[in-house]
Amino acid sequence: MLIDDMPAIGFGLWKISPDDCAKAVYEALKVGYRHLDSACDYGNEKAVGEGIKKAIKDGLCEREELWVTSKLWNTYHGQEHVGAALQRTLDDLQLDYLDLYLIHFPIALEFVEFDVRYPPEWVFDPRQDTPTMKPSGVPLHETWAAMEAMQDSGLAKHIGVCNYNTGLLHDLMAYAKRKPEVLQIESHPYLTQEKLIRLAKQYNIVVTAFSPLGAASYLQLDMAAAKESVLNSSVVVSIAARLNRTAAQVVLRWGIQRGTSLLTKSTGIDRMHENISLFDFELTEDDMSAISGLNINRRFNDPGDFCEGAFNTFYPIYN
Repeated sequence: MLIDDMPAIGFGLWKISPDDCAKAVYEALKVGYRHLDSACDYGNEKAVGEGIKKAIKDGLCEREELWVTSKLWNTYHGQEHVGAALQRTLDDLQLDYLDLYLIHFPIALEFVEFDVRYPPEWVFDPRQDTPTMKPSGVPLHETWAAMEAMQDSGLAKHIGVCNYNTGLLHDLMAYAKRKPEVLQIESHPYLTQEKLIRLAKQYNIVVTAFSPLGAASYLQLDMAAAKESVLNSSVVVSIAARLNRTAAQVVLRWGIQRGTSLLTKSTGIDRMHENISLFDFELTEDDMSAISGLNINRRFNDPGDFCEGAFNTFYPIYN
């Protein structure tokens, strides 16, 4: 069950360059997307704001029709920094409020001043010979209290978390005065995360799956190999042929039918249409079971892997 009118399909803005982002947002809204998933760390929120502004000006949509999500970056976990980080995001997006504000990672890093570097990314001082991450030691309960204050202020209509595991979710639910409403996680047929999704639903938390096509999001980052694409799976290819749908549509429909909302991303207009055209067909129970059976617990977005290689810091958050 979704929150109010939160769309089941969102347009993800990760890895879209600032030069292309305003146009991509405009075209996505023209196609019919109404959920935009942004983040400080993506480095393109000013362009996102321009795309939204133009779409509203041209009559494609009204602000009230949009669901705009953004995320609190790791360096702003301190209670005194959360409000300023949210306000910077709102200023860049040219909005008065967010529909949803999420803690991006359960990782607290040392604060970096806005005028020193924005977005601050992962390492504390990129000028060092060997730049590393610098954990700050801010406890997650402190950050969540500040998120609750953002919701109380009306600057964020809804709040939630990303990349939490089951243990962190249990802990959060124990101390939260305002409960998280959304959990955003990596999930696709090779990483079904059945227990985590079941637990979130038990707590009445909406689950949003990022990278719902799996390896496709990570090939250009050398975080996945082409042979790991679920779109080439014989199970998916066979179902797609029977239904006269693309492999991507089958995998995305699987995500919808299992009760998650999804974030898709493409700057190509044809692919934008393809990714949102999921509501005029259904998968059978056998189809659903066969696709779920592809699970191999393959996580592509894992700080325990990429932080060490890219940022000289071993920082796992999953076992």
